Amino acid sequence: MNEIIIKDWLDLQSRIFEESWIEDIKRFRSPFAFRGMPVNHEKLSTSLMHIGGNFAEMEKHLLRNFKKYAHEVITDNNSFWNWVSLAKHHGLPTRILDWSFSPYVAMHFLTQNLKTYSHDGVIWVVKYKEIHKLLPALLKNILQEEGSDVFTIDNLSSVLKNFNDFDSLSKDILLLFFEPPSLDERIVNQYALFSVLSKADYYLDEWLQNHPDVYKKLIIPAELKWEIRDKLDQANITERVLFPGLDGLSKWLRRLYTSR
Repeated sequence: MNEIIIKDWLDLQSRIFEESWIEDIKRFRSPFAFRGMPVNHEKLSTSLMHIGGNFAEMEKHLLRNFKKYAHEVITDNNSFWNWVSLAKHHGLPTRILDWSFSPYVAMHFLTQNLKTYSHDGVIWVVKYKEIHKLLPALLKNILQEEGSDVFTIDNLSSVLKNFNDFDSLSKDILLLFFEPPSLDERIVNQYALFSVLSKADYYLDEWLQNHPDVYKKLIIPAELKWEIRDKLDQANITERVLFPGLDGLSKWLRRLYTSR
């Protein structure tokens, strides 16, 4: 059963940390990536999809022009994967989706918008290590050589020059997760992880439904959202921390002082 309706706060804590004990090292190491969404029935759609029209064809033009006009950016890493991470981070529509290693960051994005509190929310939980076992040998070998479970922009760049290389790697639709570079405190504080599919116009939830062993959906009832939000605030999981700067501070204060 991939959909689990959460009963209460303690049930949520149990669900997000299950399967975390690693017997070999006698430590807790979660095998999951998390994504919180305020409305349960929303699809896992990318910002690229939201521009409408022939968005898949527009992808290359968006990225090319971002790089051309971002002349004030000076970077030692001129790889495609660095540029697409930078573009995504600054709001350019891309096929990339945001995830986090932290379940509490996912809970924040589940509850940050008070206007959605009448809707059930969801936390998507995926086993990225198991997902990577489905990749072609070319990519799996990179992780084995690095002794890692997720990709970096550097090791992706060593075998894939751009999305075209990724898209043509297999007739099957591929999914991988990579850590973006630490562009600023926001990336670091959100414990960020990116996902990318080898087909720009394919929904990630559809891919997951075809691979039921690698994910689960934690359905968060609307009536539980206020408790989660208040306890996150007490734990300092807020806009002030996750979006460092005056904008994040203002968002936090506006939400904190909004009447229920």
